[in-house]
Amino acid sequence: QVQLVESGGGLVQTGGSLRLSCATSGRTFSMYAMGWFRQGPGKEREFVARISRSGDSTYYADSVKGRFTISRDNAKNTVYLQMNNLKPEDTAVYFCAARPLLGGMRSSDYDYWGQGTQVTVSS
Repeated sequence: QVQLVESGGGLVQTGGSLRLSCATSGRTFSMYAMGWFRQGPGKEREFVARISRSGDSTYYADSVKGRFTISRDNAKNTVYLQMNNLKPEDTAVYFCAARPLLGGMRSSDYDYWGQGTQVTVSS
C-alpha cells in the first residue's frame, strides 16, 4: 500500500508559478512510476505529466509542455510538479498517482491516488 499526500496548491494570478509536492509513504518509492493528473470544474480527470521510477524519463500533456516540469527525489519519497506561466485554464484539483514499474497516461493505469490539491488561477 502507498499513501500519497499532495500539497502546494493555492490561488495565483495569470502568469504566476506554483510548485506542487506529493509526499509518499509505504513501500519503496523508487519502485513506482508517478503521474500528475488534474480535474477542472465540470471536466473529466486528465493527464498532466508522468515520470519514470528513476526520474530519467518524463512525458507531458501538450497543454502544459514547456510550462510544467515534473521531477522526483527518491531520497525524500517525493514527486514535484513545477508550474510556470499559469493560465486560468490550469485551474483544477491536481492529483498525484503511483503505479508500480511503468507509468501511463490514463487514470486507470494508476493504482494509488492522493486526495488532491486545489490550484486556482485568476485572470
